[in-house]
Amino acid sequence: MTKTLDVEGMTCKHCVMHVTQALKELAGVTIVQVDLATKKAVVEGTNLDDSAMKAAVADAGYEVVAIH
Repeated sequence: MTKTLDVEGMTCKHCVMHVTQALKELAGVTIVQVDLATKKAVVEGTNLDDSAMKAAVADAGYEVVAIH
């Protein structure tokens, strides 16, 4: 399963690292790719929970505005 998250608030490579780490810590997540230019995070894994991903990104200080 692959989901794409639109993330607001990222401004630098450190932001990308924070979002990446927050998502990698979630159960079922196998791959995370965060792109600063497009403000998107692509998450691959099994049984991905939208609310858990939103919460993890929020805890890191950013906002998920959409999940595709």
